[in-house]
Amino acid sequence: MHRGWVVAAALLAGAAPSALVAAPAVAATAPVAAEAAVAAEVGTVVQDGARTRVPAGVDDPATLRFTAAPAAGTTGPLTARVELLDRDWDTGGMSDYRVGALFRSTCSVAGGPAQYCGWSGTSMTEPGPGRVVLDLPVAPAADRIAYAVTLDLDEGAEWLGGLDASVTLKDAAGTVVAGGRVGFDVVKGTPYRPLLFGRDRDGVLWSYMASRDPAAPLDRRVRVGGGWQQYTAIVPLNELDTSGLGGLVARDRAGVLWFYKGTNDRAAPFEPRVRIGGGWNAYTAFTGIRDSLVARDADGVLWHYVRDHGATGGAVFEPRVRVGGGWNTYDALTSLDDGALARDKAGVLWKYERDTAPPVLPSRPYERRNQVGGGWQVYTAVVGTGDLHGGHDDVVARDARGRLWMYRGEWRNGGVVPTTRTLVGGGWNTYDLIF
Repeated sequence: MHRGWVVAAALLAGAAPSALVAAPAVAATAPVAAEAAVAAEVGTVVQDGARTRVPAGVDDPATLRFTAAPAAGTTGPLTARVELLDRDWDTGGMSDYRVGALFRSTCSVAGGPAQYCGWSGTSMTEPGPGRVVLDLPVAPAADRIAYAVTLDLDEGAEWLGGLDASVTLKDAAGTVVAGGRVGFDVVKGTPYRPLLFGRDRDGVLWSYMASRDPAAPLDRRVRVGGGWQQYTAIVPLNELDTSGLGGLVARDRAGVLWFYKGTNDRAAPFEPRVRIGGGWNAYTAFTGIRDSLVARDADGVLWHYVRDHGATGGAVFEPRVRVGGGWNTYDALTSLDDGALARDKAGVLWKYERDTAPPVLPSRPYERRNQVGGGWQVYTAVVGTGDLHGGHDDVVARDARGRLWMYRGEWRNGGVVPTTRTLVGGGWNTYDLIF
């Protein structure tokens, strides 16, 4: 448990009966006093206002604000780390890495622009017990440095409760120049609702919102708009839901890829499109992986396009990275929040867990596959969704008669897989694309 940032030295002096012992006593205590002076040079970190309240749901992100006052004479550049305290993150199946993955944050220093920053675990990269940390952007030295960290958590994360964290600033030599504590409380927020989309044969897009009722998992459809027949592929990035945090990419017939950022308006769920670039007709299949994209070329090679969060409009990917060959064995690919599902040509469904073990490499987005089961060749569409029924993420599948089935997602062998199916309803052959 953290005990504080400034170490005080206690000087014990006995009574001196004569001046003969006075000089040695002063000489003996001088080094101890010097150490106390050095310790006092550590500056402070103070949270702005009361503890921050962080709703877990579709609410806007909360902002944790604090100000650092480094020790006098500090020179830059300065690094800073936020570390969650006083919790054993390896209990209940939640490792430090899994806890870190729950948070979405942006960071701003000294009033500058906000930039993406990621929480992570330390158990596999640093000595000692696993800790959950956030490394902040590097800052120049100043008398006072203001930090702003947004905290965004999905529905269900309210179990985290009250959290205290240390904030430590270090100079280029690794010397601690400021430190302190901040706190925030994770509370239940506004529930989100996943969205399922269908494009009809006239090019009109329709949205279905999850009801969270297992007996009737989808609400009545809402018309989004026409013109979507121009696209030969539409791929969600991140989960499409009422939070507006998701988005999608769409490839037109000329091979140009477009990005649509999500909104929290069901009737207008996407912002105006932004052009990414041409040449995307080289790929025969796509699926999302969180907010990035994987694409299979005609030779069966899978490529990973990592999202460039610093790009204007958030629509540009970093240069592609080769994952590997052999992916032509699959005739269907779809994403889940924690990985991907792939159906081979014999109708066997496989689950690829998202690889989160450090170091996280673009060339290794997935762990080794695990078999889900056979018989999936009866479906003309297989689509990973969010949580439709009130549990884990689900899968919907349409059969040749146009009936839509929901496969309930359940936790098995370290991941979520589709299990028992429930009939959603008929008439889904009106759509030539479901996502």
